[in-house]
Amino acid sequence: MNQALKSVSSSSTGFFDNDIFSRICDAITDKGYIVLQNALPLDTLNHLFTGLIDSNPHQFDLAGIGREQDFHTNEFVRTDQIQWLEPNQSFAQDYFSWIEELRLRLNRHLFLGLFDYECMFAHYPEGAFYKRHLDAFRGSTNRRLTTVLYLNPQWNAEDGGELLIYRKREKTPIETVIPEFGTLVVFLSEVFPHEVLPASKSRFSLTGWYRVNEGLVI
Repeated sequence: MNQALKSVSSSSTGFFDNDIFSRICDAITDKGYIVLQNALPLDTLNHLFTGLIDSNPHQFDLAGIGREQDFHTNEFVRTDQIQWLEPNQSFAQDYFSWIEELRLRLNRHLFLGLFDYECMFAHYPEGAFYKRHLDAFRGSTNRRLTTVLYLNPQWNAEDGGELLIYRKREKTPIETVIPEFGTLVVFLSEVFPHEVLPASKSRFSLTGWYRVNEGLVI
């Protein structure tokens, strides 16, 4: 683990990088998504990676489809494993601070009405996948914006596990994302179908959603 962390290099211009936040806001306005390398400070990424390994991803729960009474597992659709994160977990506090600052910037500049944020570690064992889907649940619009942060040191293109992003009703992806350490993807949850391809080794990410309060008129 220590060698993996030391092998990762990144440049950080500060914990709250105004340029990064502006680029995210502009991209969501212009095209609805963005892919960024090294968006977060290296220390924050390393703390998350350490917390992930200490959480023992091999004991994560099998991921499912839907929420609450509609929740069910379906291994024809997805075969990843998950563990939900909470802001009071010490290794994740810097990340939650960063993600809260981004929420404030997005609301200030885009008037999205983002209310809160939930996130989870996702572990894709070798060969695991998640077929094409939307993040907004049927009959619910509370997930407005998706974030995916990759935590895979020394990842190569031939390792697979790419994220494919589509436009609705189109079969060809508009973006193919290699899940390299520190790469951040942000996109409108209701607009872009996406899928995760199988990889030749374990693949890790921190996936989250900004939500709106469905009781409010935005």
